[in-house]
Amino acid sequence: MASSSQESAAMSEPHQNSLQGMAIMSGAMLILPTMDAIAKYMATFEAMSPGQVTFYRFFFQIACTLPILFALFGLKALSAKRPWMNLLRGVLHGAASLLFFVAVKYMPLADVFAIYFVEPFMLTAMSALFLGDKVGWRRWMAIIVGFGGAMIVIQPSYEIFGLKALLPVACAFLFSLYLFLNRAIGEADSPLTMQTMAGIGGTIFMAAALFVGNSFGNADFAVSLPSSGLGLILLLALGSISGYAHMLVVRAFRLAPLSLLAPFQYFEIISATVLGYALFNDFPSFSKWIGIFIIFASGLFIIWRERLQAQMLKSS
Repeated sequence: MASSSQESAAMSEPHQNSLQGMAIMSGAMLILPTMDAIAKYMATFEAMSPGQVTFYRFFFQIACTLPILFALFGLKALSAKRPWMNLLRGVLHGAASLLFFVAVKYMPLADVFAIYFVEPFMLTAMSALFLGDKVGWRRWMAIIVGFGGAMIVIQPSYEIFGLKALLPVACAFLFSLYLFLNRAIGEADSPLTMQTMAGIGGTIFMAAALFVGNSFGNADFAVSLPSSGLGLILLLALGSISGYAHMLVVRAFRLAPLSLLAPFQYFEIISATVLGYALFNDFPSFSKWIGIFIIFASGLFIIWRERLQAQMLKSS
């Protein structure tokens, strides 16, 4: 029979893992908007096109992570059981990142993040429509209300930036497809292999997008090298943050359940607002804060309902 101290340790271990997962997820969510601040800085002060920045984001991610992956796991890091689906994930992630980086070139960081957070609503709707997940009327109402909050943020931005204000919505849709495909793949491949293959897919996609966009003379796809040492350092940092911060997210999801970690996604708006104000003197207006609050409240309600339903199914 286990001693009382052993029983206590066994009972506290899941709790301790959840705390570690929440701490890691919080840190990752606060770090990730640094990527978008770098992208905006490169477009604003280094005159580098969003398409080129997006290419470097995936290229330097691979350059920073592949040597470590090969050192730890050898060539099996690339031995995916479903390589084409993983490469497609990379294409979707690359396209979503491109739209996001184009958006932050023209719009305040906090605005882009607020509009982008319609992604949980889209993913919930996709799960209901295509996977048959049960979504009750309360969550459908939360989805509708959340989109209404996004419209509050979009409306003044649309008057200033035109159709570019809708880019975060398109980005959210593509990233929802990316997450949807993650679920479709399931556990056929390890997270490490999936992320590596996705990085390769994103790099290939962005190389093709740069070639086509630049051929048509689109300024957002202009090809260029870093114009300064600082620019090169920032692009290396962009790739490193992309690779290692997402590994932190993978680690967090191994320590704590999705329902517990999902609300921490909204921490991104904190660092996005701070970075936007500190670097670019951008700060959301009062009406936009109302829209942001509505989006957050609706998203948290959906997460709460999903967690409650999971607990009810588990207890039944």
